Amino acid sequence: MDHRSFIASLPAAERQRLTRRLNVPGLVRLALHCGGIVCVAWLIAERVPFWPILMPLQGILIVFLFTTMHEAIHRTAFATRRLNDVVAALCGFVVALPPAWFRHFHFAHHRHTQDPERDPELARPKPETWGQYLWHLSGLPMWWSHGRTLVRNALGRCGDTFVPAFARYGVRAEARLMIAGYLLAVAGSAVAGSADLMLLWILPAFLGQPFLRLYLMAEHGRCPFVSNMFENSRTTFTNAPVRFLAWNMPFHAEHHAYPAVPFYRLPELHALIRPHLRVTERGYTAFHRRYAAGLRS
Repeated sequence: MDHRSFIASLPAAERQRLTRRLNVPGLVRLALHCGGIVCVAWLIAERVPFWPILMPLQGILIVFLFTTMHEAIHRTAFATRRLNDVVAALCGFVVALPPAWFRHFHFAHHRHTQDPERDPELARPKPETWGQYLWHLSGLPMWWSHGRTLVRNALGRCGDTFVPAFARYGVRAEARLMIAGYLLAVAGSAVAGSADLMLLWILPAFLGQPFLRLYLMAEHGRCPFVSNMFENSRTTFTNAPVRFLAWNMPFHAEHHAYPAVPFYRLPELHALIRPHLRVTERGYTAFHRRYAAGLRS
């Protein structure tokens, strides 16, 4: 059974229950996630003993706001469309990824998952050598790509085929607002003579990015180039903290099979889909051990 047959086999009442959107689960998850960022930031700002070792933790909490933004651009994080859009905009600013542009990118990825000709996630080849693998995991290519996208969009030069013509103006305005926000933050930090911007946000984000790269590679890395979402996307069985940070996206085949299901219903969807899954992994360490075994020297 492929994902389309599976969804079609679900009773209408079950589909309605699985796709019902609520505000409370998303608000609780968002409050806990942001509360963790604030608490760790306070400890760093207060220079508690051994505070530098908290910076990678702060970075992980910050960069995994990407998964918050991802859920919000699907407009499944909350029942209220406006709340989804506001959260997506704020998280996108923090992780330097323009959410309106990313929505078009990501929806093209969903429409053409693992299609080498049309999936924008495959525009850059996956690492095949140890050098490419380590360079990818550093996160530096990602920061460079995000910066280029922001500048290009701000200049009105967005040529991405997945962004429709009617959306180009909004994409340009979004990029300009984000760049203006970053310039104001840097200027304010310089005027105040404070290093907090660097220590609480910028440097931790660079330190945390490799962990997000490790996580994201498992979603489709080395999956078959087929249209069946039970085969072209990987579900990774992991622990509760990772599922929490990633808004349950380790259930990734489930998410691709039925994107309208909110994050808090994915475990229930998984229980229904599990017999049909074709690509799974027991943890991220196991995935990367297997991936690394196929790398060329």
